[in-house]
Amino acid sequence: MKNDNEIRNLSFEFALDIVKVYKFLQSKNEYVLSKQLLRSGTSIGANVEESQAAQSKKDFISKLSIANKEARESLYWLKLLKESDYLNNYPEIENLFRKNQSIINLLTKIIKTLQNK
Repeated sequence: MKNDNEIRNLSFEFALDIVKVYKFLQSKNEYVLSKQLLRSGTSIGANVEESQAAQSKKDFISKLSIANKEARESLYWLKLLKESDYLNNYPEIENLFRKNQSIINLLTKIIKTLQNK
């Protein structure tokens, strides 16, 4: 399935971006929220990768559903960090929001397609 490779690539790229944001936030002495973002943002790709070794269709959907929840949590932390002015000077913030939303949209589409089969 083409979408599987696309979501794997996108979630990995997003995790790399999140690590960069984490380092940026650490340089601003923000440790609590940045750690939450690091955990949820990198967990997306980890769950997508885990789904590749799923033992059943149900297990596959479950792993992708967890990835989707982590993507939504990441969006929350990004919004909170932006609105609290921690990410004002971060050059790639809008691109990060777009990637995050693309991941949510793609995961939702894959899950719904599999559930309807």
